[in-house]
Amino acid sequence: MSTFNQEIVLRPRFVLHSGKSKEEILVRFSEAQKQNEYQLVLKILDEHVFMDISAEKSHFWSPQLHLEILAKDQGADVKGLFGPKPQVWTFFMFLHFVVGTAFVGVAIWLYVNYSLEKSLALPIVLLVMLPMIWVLLYFIGRLGRDFGKKQMKKQYQLLLDVLEL
Repeated sequence: MSTFNQEIVLRPRFVLHSGKSKEEILVRFSEAQKQNEYQLVLKILDEHVFMDISAEKSHFWSPQLHLEILAKDQGADVKGLFGPKPQVWTFFMFLHFVVGTAFVGVAIWLYVNYSLEKSLALPIVLLVMLPMIWVLLYFIGRLGRDFGKKQMKKQYQLLLDVLEL
């Protein structure tokens, strides 16, 4: 994957290989959870680990790291996905859905007004503004990711310490 493609994603993904077994990695995460040295909240469900920022240090843009530990012949692969909290992600997807639906509705309104030979000014203005809103939502998401970068590094450091990389 090129550097450019990695720069435009809002939810960065990665894969790390460890010489440790899946079970050993999960045990090490359980120990890290008990020590709470990083002040992160860890939730372990089967081979999935969710890392959240503690409530005291959490803000709207705080990231969540979702890890999936996959057993391999020699060691394990750890697939990671950084993203916003599920509530924030759902809210942004809802906004995208509303803008997309409005775009289709305004396009139909434009066609109807054109067919009836009515004024096209307002539908055309809205049809131009809605893609601008989409772009604005993208940049707001990028800005939010930048606000959470320090916390993302903290989560990633815990992962590296658990894997001893």
